[in-house]
Amino acid sequence: MRRIYLDHSATTPVDLEVATLMMTYYTEKYGNPSSVHGFGREAKQALEEARRQVAELIGATPQEIVFTSGGTEADNLAILGTAEAMRKKGKHLITSAIEHHAVLETFEYLEKNGFELTVIPVDAEGIVSVEDVRKAVRPDTILISVMHANNEVGAIQPIVEIGNLAKELGITFHVDAVQSLGKIPINVKEMNIDLLTVSSHKIYGPKGVGALYIRKGVRIVPLAHGGSQEKRRRSGTENTPGIIGFGKACELIGKRMAEDSKLQTKLRDRLMNGIVERIEYVKVNGPIGEKRLSNNVNVSIRFVEGESLLLSLDMLGIAASSGSACTSGSLDPSHVLLAMGLVHEIAHGSLRFSLGRQNTEEEIDYVLEQLPKIVERLRMMSPLYDQVIHANQAQ
Repeated sequence: MRRIYLDHSATTPVDLEVATLMMTYYTEKYGNPSSVHGFGREAKQALEEARRQVAELIGATPQEIVFTSGGTEADNLAILGTAEAMRKKGKHLITSAIEHHAVLETFEYLEKNGFELTVIPVDAEGIVSVEDVRKAVRPDTILISVMHANNEVGAIQPIVEIGNLAKELGITFHVDAVQSLGKIPINVKEMNIDLLTVSSHKIYGPKGVGALYIRKGVRIVPLAHGGSQEKRRRSGTENTPGIIGFGKACELIGKRMAEDSKLQTKLRDRLMNGIVERIEYVKVNGPIGEKRLSNNVNVSIRFVEGESLLLSLDMLGIAASSGSACTSGSLDPSHVLLAMGLVHEIAHGSLRFSLGRQNTEEEIDYVLEQLPKIVERLRMMSPLYDQVIHANQAQ
């Protein structure tokens, strides 16, 4: 059976060049970067080179990069660390309704512990209004957090404009860029970003490693204590092979970004247009064109459930998702789609296909050949669809 992977927003395969480099630091150059002997110095030098590679991809300096265990920890460090550092200045926080749960649940935790939270709505395409952010600002606002691009519908947010607003008002600005890194250019200085979250395993690097950019001069309180690593901002022995792999992945994707984007945009449009043309009662979720990530397709297929679609696709070797991998155990519809105004029954029928550099037109055509058959079979078991058919015949 053929296997087609269309879930790159959940994770990506590790690039062979990255994996080969990492193996060296598991088996040969395995020193602790904090050790003063040759093994340690060798590991430390490689770790600092990785820090430079990550910084270069986002327009930062190496000293502004703090390595973490991934995007979730980096989000927590940015939000909790800022809230604790700024608590005497104010307790008002702003975020959007479509953030990743690593952001939303961290803000909800702070809300339960004395902070006040304003959640900005989005429009029908899943995009935040800069004016809504401005209206939400209060004299005691200390942090604005808006993601760069949404992980479910691929909607790219007006980060430059929000960054300008935050700078104008003197408010710390955090951006979760886990999904946008390596897909669209990022320059933290030009975008006036104070804190930026990135993750390795979305850009063909290893799992279990990420980073937080902290602009020079921005204060955060660390979450972990017990060592001098990462300038005491994140104590604990570094995941040296993972960090080195992350750095290499950043270097490679910086070179391949334009080529990857061109290929994935072509495949994205082929898949999205093909689904709309071949299946009735389909809604494309999110913006069309330049405001959408090049690798994202998200559709709601009425009168069927997303879980049934996923299982049927999986039986044919096609891997997709119904939204964020971090909420795959939940039976609730996507909070992103609900925030965009979709009703529960339509949101439940959503599918997300996310493309990668190894995908081909042949694979897309296979999906377009199989998906309509799956939808037709599942709809034949749907009483709601049966009612629509009979209503159409009666007209």
